[in-house]
Amino acid sequence: MKKTGQKTDYVMKYFSVIRIISAIAIALLIVFAIIFMVSDQPVFAIRKLVLGPLETKRSFFNVLERAVPLIFSGLALNIILRSGVFSIAADGSFYMGAVVATAMAVKVQLPNIVHQCVLILAAAIVGGLISMLPIIFEKFTRVNATVLSIMFNSIFYYVGYSIVSAYLLEKTGQWGSSYFLDTARLGNLLKGTSMNWGFVIMIATVFFVVFLMEKTSFGYKVRVTGINSAFAKNAGIKTGKVILTASFISGLIAGMGGAVEMVGMYKRFQWQTSVNYVWDGLMVHMLANENPYFIPVTAFFIAYLRIGAEIMSRATDLDNEIVAFLQCIVILLVGAERFLAVIKKRKEQKNALLQAQEASEKEV
Repeated sequence: MKKTGQKTDYVMKYFSVIRIISAIAIALLIVFAIIFMVSDQPVFAIRKLVLGPLETKRSFFNVLERAVPLIFSGLALNIILRSGVFSIAADGSFYMGAVVATAMAVKVQLPNIVHQCVLILAAAIVGGLISMLPIIFEKFTRVNATVLSIMFNSIFYYVGYSIVSAYLLEKTGQWGSSYFLDTARLGNLLKGTSMNWGFVIMIATVFFVVFLMEKTSFGYKVRVTGINSAFAKNAGIKTGKVILTASFISGLIAGMGGAVEMVGMYKRFQWQTSVNYVWDGLMVHMLANENPYFIPVTAFFIAYLRIGAEIMSRATDLDNEIVAFLQCIVILLVGAERFLAVIKKRKEQKNALLQAQEASEKEV
């Protein structure tokens, strides 16, 4: 009986993880079934999707490169969403972080390393300030922070686009800023790939967020505020200050991510449309079950699928948009409260029955 109880406790403890893995497995099976129905070479297509990113060194490092902005976005959203505020201002912070980095990479001359550090710091600060705006405006206007964050994302996209067009644009050829100074760009870590020092900055940021959210009093205050703000207030936590600080740190990470992506992966600014990494970050955050430890894993998984889909698309008659369909199924299942709810209910009932039996045995 004790072993059965321990097994039930184990299932309940990791139920969220089991639910996410089950959702991914079901989504993959559905996608595989669709591939078999529409492709002339289904087995070859699936092999390219699943194993394509591992076939060459360049393909594998493309996965890591693609995961970097997803991780920055996921970490940024992890902080603000766990405070109980659904603000997606990280999108505007990410874009403006790239714009600020571009301005400093084109207009400012500094020594190597110093130049990179200064532009990333400036982009991070601007991103943090932008992310605070929905929280501040919500307090004075009573308009929901979610609505305000979407509005500010649009505003700052046009602000950033206008800054590049007016002051940083290369006058000849295709639309884009002037080329970055060599001292501003993040150097490559490995020859033959686009892997740059931004990957190292990302790893450091992951450790910072994990430590901040899981090991500090501030992280505890953020979590308590997000779970029950009324309880947090009664416990003496200044929830307004906690949320505002969380939004600043969230934007700071998003702005840093925009700068790292821009000066690490590009030679000049060419984002004519909003990059919308915030929605990818939200997906990463959800699949990680709001746990910063798992954000790099889920980001790698999404990046792996996307690179695999691109390889599959080049080698077969299928479109790489099939991965978007897979992502939709996963999010639908993960977001559905009733997905595997029957199993959870049975486990809870079984656990309660075992506890009652153990209590009666002790009385006897």
